[in-house]
Amino acid sequence: MATYTLALSTPKPLFSYPKQSFQKRLNPINKFHVSNSCDQSSHKHALSLQQTSSFSSRHNKRLWNLIVRSEAISEVANTDGWIRTLQLAAMFAIWYTLNIYFNIFNKQVLKVYTFPATVTAIQFGCGSVMIFLMWALNLHPKPKLRRSQFSVIFLLAVGHTIGNLLTNISLGKVAVSFTHTIKAMEPFFTVLLSALFFGERPSLLVVSSLVPIVGGVALASFTEVSFNWIGFSCAMASNLTNQTRNVFSKKFMVREEETLDNINLFSLMTIISFLLLAPAAILLEGVKFSPSYLQNAASQGLNVKELCIRALLSGFCFHTYQQISYMILQLVSPVTHAVGNSVKRVVVIVSSVIFFQTPVSLINSLGNNTLHSPI
Repeated sequence: MATYTLALSTPKPLFSYPKQSFQKRLNPINKFHVSNSCDQSSHKHALSLQQTSSFSSRHNKRLWNLIVRSEAISEVANTDGWIRTLQLAAMFAIWYTLNIYFNIFNKQVLKVYTFPATVTAIQFGCGSVMIFLMWALNLHPKPKLRRSQFSVIFLLAVGHTIGNLLTNISLGKVAVSFTHTIKAMEPFFTVLLSALFFGERPSLLVVSSLVPIVGGVALASFTEVSFNWIGFSCAMASNLTNQTRNVFSKKFMVREEETLDNINLFSLMTIISFLLLAPAAILLEGVKFSPSYLQNAASQGLNVKELCIRALLSGFCFHTYQQISYMILQLVSPVTHAVGNSVKRVVVIVSSVIFFQTPVSLINSLGNNTLHSPI
């Protein structure tokens, strides 16, 4: 019997792919996923870098603009500072120059026309005309005066009138340099009146600075060639009157809504002073514009035309230098203004001594130097 042997072989699958080809098919897919993820991450990184760069550039641009603006502002501030300094220097120079010419013209007029009330009224009248022109041409806004302010301004104007009248009486009796030497005691009266009326006790430093002022005035007075008791007393009284006006003006004009600016306050005081002094001058001295009085003045060195011109010039300088003084006071502190006023007196004293050739002794000169040493 024949024998059959069944040989079993390993079955082959119905579908078979070579391993290499499957790997080749799979590799592009893996490469695609890997490449895609890498591209996305690099894109995000590039995008973030771009955003960071954009933010940084905007920030730098803003910072640069701020730097440019700050530099421009500082340059403008520096320019404004220089302009303000030059403006103040010019105003101080005009203030001093007008004061020198006022004292020269005023002394020349009072020397031959010995009517100080009339001369002072003329000066207030010149100032009033200039004030009305200033308001008419809108060079300065007109004041809005209230009834509550009028009584205060009227009292200040009374002090202003008496103070300037006493100063002119003193200038008519003694040398210009001596009058201004005495008027240098204004700080002493300011401290004294503030202590008496308002209880403001001065510091030891302030009191010590007043000692050379009082000593200098005393020394200069004892050795003054043109010393006259009327001139000396009127100069001292003008110090008291003017400083009373200044001290009480600070007390009265305390409400901010009722205060006037310095220029309008001075303008109203000038107009009221003219209205007060013009009739008083006629009552005290009479009408002194007759040809006989003018000819008498002309016989002493000034003809009628020169007398009238100098009287008008003194009125112009009188009002203008005080107006500029108030304008300076609006731009600087009261301390700076007081120092400038003290320096002004030195300038006026020296210029008047030179112009009028006033004899000055060694002791008198020492007294003036002691007087102005606190400056």
